[in-house]
Amino acid sequence: MDKALLETCQNRLAAGEVLVLVTVTRGEAALLGRHALLTRSGECQGSLTDPEVIAFVRQVALPFFERENCELVRFRDLELFLETCMPPPKLIIVGAVHIAVPLVHLAHTLDFRVILVDPRGQFATAERFPHVDQIVRGWPEPALTEIGIDANTCVVVLTHDPKLDDPAVITALRYQPAYLGVLGSRKTREKRFRRLREAGVPEEQLSRVHAPIGLNLGAATPAEIAVSIMAEIIARRRLAPAAEATAP
Repeated sequence: MDKALLETCQNRLAAGEVLVLVTVTRGEAALLGRHALLTRSGECQGSLTDPEVIAFVRQVALPFFERENCELVRFRDLELFLETCMPPPKLIIVGAVHIAVPLVHLAHTLDFRVILVDPRGQFATAERFPHVDQIVRGWPEPALTEIGIDANTCVVVLTHDPKLDDPAVITALRYQPAYLGVLGSRKTREKRFRRLREAGVPEEQLSRVHAPIGLNLGAATPAEIAVSIMAEIIARRRLAPAAEATAP
C-alpha cells in the first residue's frame, strides 16, 4: 500500500469509519499487488481502478462493513483478498466509580477508545483516570446520544444509581451496541428490569443486557471485576459473531 493510501486509511479509521481493503493477490502481472480502499458509501481510492473489478468488489464487500471479516474471492482470472479495516472499538463507561479506575486502564491496554460519562465532576477527573480518552461530565441520555453508539461500541453501566443507570440502559438499547453490561447483583437486576419494563422497554431488548456484568470468574476486587468485564466483552466481540455466522 502506498503512503498516501495508508494515510487515508489511518485518518478514516481515526474518524470512526469502517473500511474494506482489496488487494490483488493473483492474476495479471500489471494488476498484481494493487489496492482499493472502499467506504460504506461506495467511495473507492487506490491503485486498483478497473471499473469492472471495482463494481464487483463493491457488491461482495457489503457484508464486510457489518462484520469484521477477511476472504479470498475470484473475479475472472484475478484472485482478490478482501479484509475489513475496523476503527478501534469504543468503550463507554457510565459512572466514575472505583471499579471504573482499573477498567479504564485495562480497556486502554486492550486498544479500546475509552470514554467516561458521569455528571459528577468531582469523580470524573483526569487525575483519577489518566488513561481515559475522553471524559464527558453530563447526564447519560444526552451524553450517549452525542457520543454516538454503533456496532463497534460497548457500553458498561456502573453507578448503582437508577437516576443514571436506567437512562443509560434505555438510551444504549436504542442504538444496539455490540455489548451492554450493567453492574449489580441478581436481586438488583430484577429491580432494575422491573423499572425498565414499567418504562416500556420490551423483553427482547432486556435479554440483550448483560447483568450481572462480567464472566463468572469469582472476581472480588475492583481489578478482578474489571478483568471479568473485559473478558466478557472480548468473548462477545470475538465469539458471538462467529457463532452467528455458523448458525443454521
